[in-house]
Amino acid sequence: MANKLGKPTDQRLALIKGQVSDLLWYGRIETTADRAKEVAKQAEKILTLAINTYEDTVTVDKKKLDEKGKETTISVVNDGVKKLAARRKIMTMVYDLQEPRLRNENPPAYRARTGMIAHPLIEKIFNDYAPKYAHRAEDVKQKGGYTRVLKAGPRKGDAAEVAIIELV
Repeated sequence: MANKLGKPTDQRLALIKGQVSDLLWYGRIETTADRAKEVAKQAEKILTLAINTYEDTVTVDKKKLDEKGKETTISVVNDGVKKLAARRKIMTMVYDLQEPRLRNENPPAYRARTGMIAHPLIEKIFNDYAPKYAHRAEDVKQKGGYTRVLKAGPRKGDAAEVAIIELV
């Protein structure tokens, strides 16, 4: 049974969703020990779902007309059925974090850098984490264990047990 964390259901789910999003975006967060355990469970589920489906792609040939009216064929790589379903499920489990603008970066440069990426966190999960942990699973012969929870002692002020949760 899930830990209730002393919050109503909607607040608890929003808190976990936000902390899982931050963990997957930054790779490491600091929170209380009980919250860290819940965040680790959710992050493991998300990463496992991404790892099991990240290779499911379909290549589609599309015909396009250029400026001169000549027809050309372009190969486009789309998500397969399982990867698309996993992507949509993960989108419900995390917040849609956007790439932050760099210091002294003007809006056109920001748009050029971020390009056509609609959901940067989802892309990071499928393009960075899934292949990394899939290779790790082959090397170590072990699936799971994508997160690490380290206890950091009591917090000053309310003496809550603080933990650092990070991706391995």
